[in-house]
Amino acid sequence: MDALRVSLLSPAGGGEEDVSGRSPQKTNETAPLPSPPPPAGEGANTPSLFTLLREDVACVFQRDPAARSRFEVLTTYPGVHAILLQRLAHRLWHAGLRYPARLLSWFARLLTNIDIHPGATLGRRFFIDHGAGVVIGETAEIGDDVTLYHGVTLGGTTWNKGKRHPTLGNGVVIGAGAKILGAITLGDSVRVGANSVVVKDVPAHRTVVGIPGKVVLRSDEDGPGTLGINLDHHLIPDPVGRAIACLMERIEVLEKALRARGETVASQCSICEADDVCGTQVVHTMKRKA
Repeated sequence: MDALRVSLLSPAGGGEEDVSGRSPQKTNETAPLPSPPPPAGEGANTPSLFTLLREDVACVFQRDPAARSRFEVLTTYPGVHAILLQRLAHRLWHAGLRYPARLLSWFARLLTNIDIHPGATLGRRFFIDHGAGVVIGETAEIGDDVTLYHGVTLGGTTWNKGKRHPTLGNGVVIGAGAKILGAITLGDSVRVGANSVVVKDVPAHRTVVGIPGKVVLRSDEDGPGTLGINLDHHLIPDPVGRAIACLMERIEVLEKALRARGETVASQCSICEADDVCGTQVVHTMKRKA
């Protein structure tokens, strides 16, 4: 029995095992912690410019039905030109060639009317539709499969150096004329309605409209579109109209309750400019009498 006990307490490799069940300590043999992944657009695993360009061109056919051929996209789409030149300028920027990067960025803006700072980080399969008037600041970070329409601004709200521009998650769609301002974060698959102004963080899978932007849809009820990207950024709820409809229904419920108690309710109202949008039975009755 003593021999059996010794054999159980002694591992095959020699040495005594801790009675608490822990593995024996080994000095200077601990595996090093993995280093954090490099930022997008940098590091040894960064795709080549040719690979990125091929993806940028391919995604155009998935999001723009007007695209007919690769040659047409490469020669006539200013969004593709701006993205390609920015990817070149971005590499110059991180190589320490700041003035050549800014000069190339200026040339891209002159050519395409799209202003993307060479310090901005662009994800893969990035698409700018039409592109006129798009502005992307220096510290902006854009995820994969993002779509911007014309007039979009990813701007800052401070003159201080450091992070001052937005961060967009994957699959974000921003409608025409929208402004995303400040060092805020838009989660994955966020949709921003046209001409909205967003100044606060937005969780993933939300739809934002208005000035300032407010969340009006808390889940992607319509489902994703092609390749998981929902481009129906025009199909957004009308929170003001919904609130008015709820108030009108509530008024009708209260008036019925008052009539049930024998109260007199003045249900007649004069026709006004809002009679075309008023859904009450009273207005329809008055229109028929007229």
